[in-house]
Amino acid sequence: MSASTEHTSNPDGRRASPRSPSHSDPPDRSTPEPPVSKRGFAGVGATVLTLCRDAGGIALLAIQVLRALLPPRIDGRNLLEHLYKMGYQSIPIIVLAAFFAGALMTIQSQILVERFGATALLGWGGGYAVFRELAPVLLALMFAGRVGSNNTADLGTMAITDQIDGLRALAIDPVSYLLVPRVVAMVIALFALTAIGGQIALLSGTAFAMLLYKVEFITLFASLVENVSQADFIHGLVKSIAFGISIALSSCYYGITVRGGAVGVGRAVNASVVSAAMSVFVLDFFLTYLLP
Repeated sequence: MSASTEHTSNPDGRRASPRSPSHSDPPDRSTPEPPVSKRGFAGVGATVLTLCRDAGGIALLAIQVLRALLPPRIDGRNLLEHLYKMGYQSIPIIVLAAFFAGALMTIQSQILVERFGATALLGWGGGYAVFRELAPVLLALMFAGRVGSNNTADLGTMAITDQIDGLRALAIDPVSYLLVPRVVAMVIALFALTAIGGQIALLSGTAFAMLLYKVEFITLFASLVENVSQADFIHGLVKSIAFGISIALSSCYYGITVRGGAVGVGRAVNASVVSAAMSVFVLDFFLTYLLP
């Protein structure tokens, strides 16, 4: 019989049989649970602390990457390999997404075109929307889902298998060797993909406008050239650079800070995609407000 078994004794001193706990015994109230309101505030506080920790970690990583780039010392072969994986292999999905985005933009504008007869403004509206908002934002989200998540999983696997610690043991800086080529490759790749995707979306919208509304090509072209300036095109490219930096830093940070084995890698990938998407929307708001 174990030492934790409880015994009861009768008034005459005789020992009774052991008493086992029953469901009718009152619960232990020595450590009462906090009320629901306090638990809710604790959850909010934990979320805020997590956001601050991640934001600070990404900022520190950005400083380390910038320090490693001054002066730039990048392995050319490593950079080309990442450009191929992140840029060239992303062209099919980016082209497909841009094609249907341009077509949907034209189809959605059918009500306004038919109601107001604004066929002469189709070229201007399509070019303005594609170059300034549609191409950089949509393609950045696609890029974060494909390239950012893959980068986080790759770095996370290296982290949980102690490969990053092995580089430090060999006196190799992981930031310069692993992160800098990936950040530079992601920024260049997204910049180029945004330029390509914008053209594809514009051509797709033009083709569907000619098919649906029987608008002549010269009308669409004249409206585009007369009303859409070079600044609108540059506006979208500047946004793509900012989005590429944020996606690259988010994916690298969550990749190298993975803890908890394979489960931790999955959580890091999820957090990386969510963080990258939120940073795209936040940066898009401020850049749209600040840039001409």
